[in-house]
Amino acid sequence: MRERFWNLPNTVTMLRLLVVPLLVGFPLYPGTRGSQIVAWLFILAALGDLADGWLARRNRQVTRIGKLLDPLADKLMVSTALIVLLSMDRISIEGLPDVVGIGLVVVIVGRELAVTGLRGIASAGGIAVAASWAGKAKALNQNVAIGFLLFPTGTLGLPNHRLGVVLLGIAAALTLSSGYAYFASYFSRSAEGDAPPER
Repeated sequence: MRERFWNLPNTVTMLRLLVVPLLVGFPLYPGTRGSQIVAWLFILAALGDLADGWLARRNRQVTRIGKLLDPLADKLMVSTALIVLLSMDRISIEGLPDVVGIGLVVVIVGRELAVTGLRGIASAGGIAVAASWAGKAKALNQNVAIGFLLFPTGTLGLPNHRLGVVLLGIAAALTLSSGYAYFASYFSRSAEGDAPPER
């Protein structure tokens, strides 16, 4: 059957993708007001990830293009935000060399690219790759971390930068451990045609 592209869940996903060019241009308006606007847009787009999935299941509007665009929107938003924050020196860690912040970004972005490639291999082999609680925990940590790092000053008295870097470190640790487990399990089961859920 021919699927309808323009339904409500896919529209929400496309709106989330519109945040990506705003993130790319973020260095052009890095002041307090610009940072607050971009931060809230990123937070709303991250919450939209929950909304489009819920709407698709509730209204039975799950489509093949939606399954592609939803994780693509997540990866583009996260990768763009981290690279831009790194270029603006907002992932620097006091007392540590800059390579530490660079390493956190490389680990997270590299894992996203690797998992995307493996998902393509699994899909070509007719193997469905579902999300798991570990993947959701990683996504939650990195999205909250980016939200904190996008704000230039403390919000509600919280040390945004410190919290953002700590949560980004936790997300990187989850990325390494769960990513290794995912790849090891996938290749051990692929011969049997059974892949593990995404981690």
